[in-house]
Amino acid sequence: MKSENYKEKIDAVMQGIGYGWVDKDGNRHRKMEGFSDNYRLQLPGELQASKLGVCWDQVELERKLFADLSIKATPFFIVYYDGDKCPTHTFMLIEDKGKTIWYEHAWEKYAGWHEFDNLPEAIRAIRDHFLEQEHLVDINPMNLVIYFNYPAPEKKLSCLEFYHHCEDKNNPRFRQDWLK
Repeated sequence: MKSENYKEKIDAVMQGIGYGWVDKDGNRHRKMEGFSDNYRLQLPGELQASKLGVCWDQVELERKLFADLSIKATPFFIVYYDGDKCPTHTFMLIEDKGKTIWYEHAWEKYAGWHEFDNLPEAIRAIRDHFLEQEHLVDINPMNLVIYFNYPAPEKKLSCLEFYHHCEDKNNPRFRQDWLK
């Protein structure tokens, strides 16, 4: 049974965290220049101290917060392989009272708690927001992949290492025909 105020507890921790990143030397950045070469994933305690992280960092803290409240939460990693930029987003979904709940903090436009009737409805909505946000039109649907339930990283990962961590062949992913 979930505590009725779990949302307030999560929000209280996350509210002070801004969007940006900390590089391998500990420098703080609000703009994404240099990200792919200099990024290092922050572990939850590091993000709580720095108060600055991208969605990848924030989802790892969210994972810990949900676990501390004994709430089963599933992390998701959506990526569009375009051969150049390969935009991504990570997010958390939980089940509560028969509904699928999308908790979003890093993506300011959609920050908050979003309730859906089921998992496919939630995934399709987030996918559509992602495509709109990234201005992806006339896409090859086979280049859009959503990995989920990837394990928590045990160390600070570089950008490329984080991609590989989520893309591991043992991690489940959604088939494109399921996302229609």
